[in-house]
Amino acid sequence: MTETADAPTPEEAARHRAKMEKRKALQDAEIASKTVEKGLLLVHTGTGKGKSTAAFGLALRVLGHGGRVGVVQFIKSRPTGEKTALAVFGDRVVWHTAGEGFTWETQDKARDMAACRAAWEIATALMADPAFGLVILDELNIALRYDYLPVEEVVATLAARRGDLHVAVTGRNAKPALVEAADLVTDMTMVKHHFKAGVKTQAGIEF
Repeated sequence: MTETADAPTPEEAARHRAKMEKRKALQDAEIASKTVEKGLLLVHTGTGKGKSTAAFGLALRVLGHGGRVGVVQFIKSRPTGEKTALAVFGDRVVWHTAGEGFTWETQDKARDMAACRAAWEIATALMADPAFGLVILDELNIALRYDYLPVEEVVATLAARRGDLHVAVTGRNAKPALVEAADLVTDMTMVKHHFKAGVKTQAGIEF
């Protein structure tokens, strides 16, 4: 049998209502004080799972408000469920899988650098197109970590983007210069991972 909590007494209910009214007033005042509207640079980094997943959640929000989304995947080459799912939005989502696999798969630095340069050229074109409200640069942090692209060039281009464009960058080990330039940085920390228990990569979870 499931136990249920006792209903609050009239006095407890009144105290709770007064507390929530005060909190609502503070929250409303805080929200009203924010008047700046601008395109954001969002960085999802850290050792935890979910960095790209969070970026594609943003894509759904933008699409839900009628916007268009551009995606450039650096490093990654494997087909993903997100790409298949977002294809239902037609030309409102433009997706480029520009990577050739992780560095330990290609084992060719010159090839990796060329692929990342090509991906960056695609990314800059998408960012310059006013039709897009969000551009996702998936695993760009990995390309920067291995110095496949000059971090100074990338940060300068992101900082000079048009004022209404949101850009989401994913990948571990975000460079300090990118963190400094970002408007929002989320560091996802791994607490527990199923790989440690021998669970293999699974469709719908990892890709």
